Amino acid sequence: MSERDSAPSPPPLPHRLADPVPVVLGGTALWFLGFLVVLVVDRANSLLLWTTLCGGLLGIIGYGVFYWQRRAARRGSRGAQQGLDES
Repeated sequence: MSERDSAPSPPPLPHRLADPVPVVLGGTALWFLGFLVVLVVDRANSLLLWTTLCGGLLGIIGYGVFYWQRRAARRGSRGAQQGLDES
C-alpha cells in the first residue's frame, strides 16, 4: 500500500459553502441593481442599459437551470446530475 492510498480524504465542504444558489441570486440582484443605476444616471447609454438587463435575465435563467437539475435529481431522473444535495 502506498502513501497516496492511505492518505485521508478531505472533509466535505459545509453546505453554506457548497450551495451555489446564494451566489446566483446575489449576482442576479447586483445585475438588476446595476440596471436601475444605469437607468437613473445614464439612460442614454443604451449599450450599458441592455448589458445590465441581459445580465439580470441570464441570472434568472441560470437559477432556473439549478432548480430544474435539483428537481430532476430528487425525482431520480436518469439524465439528472449526480451528487446534488437534497436541500
